[in-house]
Amino acid sequence: MLMLGIFIAMVAMICLNVPIGVALAVSAIGGLLVLEGTGSLVNVALDMYGGATKFSLIAIPMFVLAGAIMNAGGITDRLINFVAALIGFIRGGLAHVNIGVSLFFAEISGSAVADVAAMGSVMIPQMKKRGYSGAFSAAVTSSSASLAIIIPPSIPMILYATSANVSVEQLFVAGVVPGLMGAAGLMGVAYYFARRYDLPREDAFSGRRLWEAFVDALPTFALPVIILGGIFGGYVTATEAAGLAVLAAIAISLWYRQVDLRHLQRSMLDGGMQTAVVMLLVAASVVMGGFLTRAQYPQELAAGILSITENKWLILLILNFFFLIIGFFLHSAAAIILVVPIVIPLIDAVGINPIHFGLVVTLNLAIGQQTPPVASVLITACAVARANIWDVTKVNIYFIAVLLTVLLMCTYIPSIPLFLVDYFYN
Repeated sequence: MLMLGIFIAMVAMICLNVPIGVALAVSAIGGLLVLEGTGSLVNVALDMYGGATKFSLIAIPMFVLAGAIMNAGGITDRLINFVAALIGFIRGGLAHVNIGVSLFFAEISGSAVADVAAMGSVMIPQMKKRGYSGAFSAAVTSSSASLAIIIPPSIPMILYATSANVSVEQLFVAGVVPGLMGAAGLMGVAYYFARRYDLPREDAFSGRRLWEAFVDALPTFALPVIILGGIFGGYVTATEAAGLAVLAAIAISLWYRQVDLRHLQRSMLDGGMQTAVVMLLVAASVVMGGFLTRAQYPQELAAGILSITENKWLILLILNFFFLIIGFFLHSAAAIILVVPIVIPLIDAVGINPIHFGLVVTLNLAIGQQTPPVASVLITACAVARANIWDVTKVNIYFIAVLLTVLLMCTYIPSIPLFLVDYFYN
């Protein structure tokens, strides 16, 4: 009954527009007061501070900052030019370019919202000018932006690693193959629409144009090499790679001599607010985690499900449905922080690899970013495209089907996400 009361109180506060982090902390403190009295609150502030200042979490503002510098320093423009020269000649070329650039941008920013804001402001107007509908343009931009939380680096993966006490580097490695599968599937759907509606090709393929775009973008390619090469090679941690990415983005922007200081300031402020929201959630989750641990609710949940079935594949199916439903109503950071500590004892009890489960969680939340009513990434894309969210969703359902397919494959064929992990770490 206590847990039900806390849940109702938290939902009520969220419905009153109380920030989720505040609602989470207040609910947890109320639970501790009922469970153990005022003596349990002595170290709450210190626990919250300690939880929000973990070394691995420093990577979040660093990756956000690197993405902001990319946008302000002309790096994103050169990525677009290179991908356009590489695949723009295919029917529906701008849709493929949109997905391809998101694939590159995902390797630096780690944030789907940052991706859709950066790509959408450039790609959506260009697509609409070339005859693409606003709904289709927004759907392509929104769904491809969610690659940013599947392909490393990924802010939700950092939060999951912190919550589940697993290696963030191994999670990053596990995301590579599913991310590439998702990109290929999205391009397949985009090509289907391009054929169906006779969408335009861009300029004919030109080896000379591709070479010129490659040379111009060559310094840009140092960013994924630094991040992924450093992490995969074991030379740096994810946090150290984030710091190096910022330094590299600054150096490359200075090389191009194209830094928009006003854009950079606005992007840094937006990134700072996004990071502050995440850190407040992390700090509040420490209080909630302490309450749940003392009340033994995660262990009771695990025992209850295990009394029904001990089949790990069936349990994964149940958890998939659970996270898909959670994704309708919570942002990815809040969902991870609220739910992962509760289900980890169950995962351990049935022998599910926590790295494998981390990919399952991440893919579920990538889908949640596309499904109303919350759908933070979809809403951002619709705002940029000035398109009705339900019109966009009618198109986006095909792209969501791709993400669902990748989710099911990664859930029931663990070797897909774990292949590279086993290769690099075993």
